[in-house]
Amino acid sequence: MSVGTSGAPGDRGARQGAATGPGELAGFDPDVLPDGLVVADEHGKVVCFNAAAERITAVPAADALGRRLDKALPLEDLEGRRWWQCTDPYGGLAIRRGQPERNLLLPGGREVLVTAQYVRERPTGPVQRVVVCLRDTEARRRTERSHAELIATVAHELRSPLTSVKGFTATLLAKWERFTDDQKRLMLETVDADADRVTRLIAELLDISRIDSGRLEVRRQPVDMGAAVGRHIQAYVAAGQTADRFLLRVEQPLPDLWADPDKIDQVLSNLLENAVRHGEGTVTIDVTPAASPREGEERGTSVTVSDEGPGIPEESMNRVFTRFWRGSKRGGTGLGLYIVKGIVEAHGGVITVGRAPGGGAEFRFTLPVSAPAYLT
Repeated sequence: MSVGTSGAPGDRGARQGAATGPGELAGFDPDVLPDGLVVADEHGKVVCFNAAAERITAVPAADALGRRLDKALPLEDLEGRRWWQCTDPYGGLAIRRGQPERNLLLPGGREVLVTAQYVRERPTGPVQRVVVCLRDTEARRRTERSHAELIATVAHELRSPLTSVKGFTATLLAKWERFTDDQKRLMLETVDADADRVTRLIAELLDISRIDSGRLEVRRQPVDMGAAVGRHIQAYVAAGQTADRFLLRVEQPLPDLWADPDKIDQVLSNLLENAVRHGEGTVTIDVTPAASPREGEERGTSVTVSDEGPGIPEESMNRVFTRFWRGSKRGGTGLGLYIVKGIVEAHGGVITVGRAPGGGAEFRFTLPVSAPAYLT
């Protein structure tokens, strides 16, 4: 395989040589590829150097075309050895078909991911083309940094409750007779609360893993959204919040909604907790019918949670649903809203953030009714 000229005017022709050969993709434009593409002919001369290769290597195509591959693309491995001398694509074993992806260094120390394919007319014949794919490592590094941050956050969040659990249980076992029943109860309640905290964190990690891998399962059942919000409000009131802190408004009639009740409870819990913890004044929850965010459906259900606090700064709104975003320094892992967005999108819905009429934060998510086919 080789890459031929497209016949188009301008820079495109400058990035490709004029050589053609058997099996060539005539009319193919290598500049449409997102990865860097460098092709050398049977003599080791560069005949194609696409736009992505220019961007990644910072070498103009005009300077690379016609030069020997090892001069146009001088690569070293992480131990400082010259890659083309080590691999010797034209003079090495005749059964080799290429090189697997590996990290290599460009002049100046910039790291790139490189894959090479050796094209032969017959299995053990001479190399007719060397096709090299280049990829920037920045996206992978961002992913690695995100994973490292996740591990650091989890380690930090686990340390505190586990230290508490270990301390109280060790104390009780060593000095059980010295404590009164009330003291024992207090310590056991603290252990129970910290164990719940660890359980929640582990559940968040599992949710993140499923969201990132696209394996978050949604088990749909009929859900009464107004009643679900009401249960969360009652739980806050039972925990000591005043009843007038919450205002629930349900616009009837609502369409019959099919969703995963446990995951919807998780979404509501996160949004209400954010409003109570980080917001001020009255927390208003509006449940209304809405247009479905899913193509082919007309009806949906929308839930809006707003408060009267300082709100979210405009410059932070595009980061609210990313990992580790925290609206304040009042604790939390910063994973809740990332999970909320993943759950809503797994239902085929959308979620947005903005400024509430009262000046605070306003989160609004809309779900399609997703009724089974036998009910529609």
